[in-house]
Amino acid sequence: MKTRDLTDLAVRNLREALFRNALTTLGVAVGVASLVAMLSLGVGLQQLASKRLSQSGLFDTIFVTPKNNFRGMGRPQREVQPDKPPRALDEDARKEIEKLPNVIEVYPQVRFFTEVRFNNKPYATVVAGMPDSATNSGSFDGMQGRFFSSPTANEAILQVEFAKDLSEKPNSLVGQELILRYAERQALTSNATNAPGSPGEPSGGFSVVPRELRLKIVGVVETEPAAGYGGYGNARLIMPLETAATLRAAQVNDLRDIVRDSSTHKATYPSLSVRAKSPSYVEALEASIKTLGFNTFSLLDASKSLRTFFSVFDLLLGIFGSLALAVATLGIVNTLVMAILERHREIGILKALGAADSDVQQLFFVEAGVMGFSGGILGVLFGWLLGRALTFGTNIYLHRQNLNPIELSSVPWWLVLSALAFAVLVSLAAGLYPASRAAKLNPVDALRYE
Repeated sequence: MKTRDLTDLAVRNLREALFRNALTTLGVAVGVASLVAMLSLGVGLQQLASKRLSQSGLFDTIFVTPKNNFRGMGRPQREVQPDKPPRALDEDARKEIEKLPNVIEVYPQVRFFTEVRFNNKPYATVVAGMPDSATNSGSFDGMQGRFFSSPTANEAILQVEFAKDLSEKPNSLVGQELILRYAERQALTSNATNAPGSPGEPSGGFSVVPRELRLKIVGVVETEPAAGYGGYGNARLIMPLETAATLRAAQVNDLRDIVRDSSTHKATYPSLSVRAKSPSYVEALEASIKTLGFNTFSLLDASKSLRTFFSVFDLLLGIFGSLALAVATLGIVNTLVMAILERHREIGILKALGAADSDVQQLFFVEAGVMGFSGGILGVLFGWLLGRALTFGTNIYLHRQNLNPIELSSVPWWLVLSALAFAVLVSLAAGLYPASRAAKLNPVDALRYE
């Protein structure tokens, strides 16, 4: 039997029992819709998480720290090199790392604990410097106010919880001023410490001098864009990085240098952030930085764990979504088995006219495939509409909570093709038994069937 004749006959048979076949097709559509809606939810959440992390610069950022090679800390002798102290993470090191290929920028982590005075009241907090490139991170989306006017401005952005400590109406703080009290590090000379050496020679020690700086509050942000390396020292007051660096505020690494008995008199950094041109360059850059004598850390391993989590999440959603499609296959089996009982005489006439068993099988397979394909198209459409409805309802709720809208679901092209292919394959599998049963009918018995 020709393919065209087979297709025309299958379509005619489907039209004769239109209502029953339409219900069966609708069952397939519901199953596919549930599958597409659940998988689109998983894909949408994965894209949302990846987008936010990509905007934050975490995937293309390397955190560089000095090697913790302390003396007398009980480490094995092969790890401790008394004749070769660990390299200092200073400005020379920053410039050297900045010259490495595929590096966009290298900036220090300036972070210190200090006191803020507002309305003549003291408030203890952690201050962090933020580079100008942070405007593209997405951390400041929805911020009340604005970002810094220049990299050297005496301005501050407050984290909302800290702003609530200063005022019952955090947004009213924008435009006001506060006083930042900090301890400035000043290197000591040999004259100041009565140490041997020529006059004015740096001694390696330092003193701290109290300073004050007036900062204008230009914004209030709900997120914590300066959570720090490993979440250490969540900063609640953010200022331009260049301004924070010029303060020469005493930091934790200053005490670390004294413990190490460091011979360098240069200011060092507790850590550096290195931004690569692309996440694909991160691994090679980490290897290059390690050869310079520093420790490195990136979030590539965390991103791999995130992809694993979403893969398992998508699998579970797909399994639950397939349950409705499995129920729909029973409807296809029932419809085609009933068609065999109603079309005994038709099958007998086809065989009497010379139709082979394979032709009868193909006829039922085509009918099952048409129902599966039609149900798949409707299912993809219904699933997309259901995903849009979930996104719309979620954004209404987020709007009432004064939060930014999100894209909760996503239906990529591969999901559409996979859903259609899966619907057709499941339908063909459902038509396997009815098709085999119809092909085995004896034409004489089929013609006698009433």
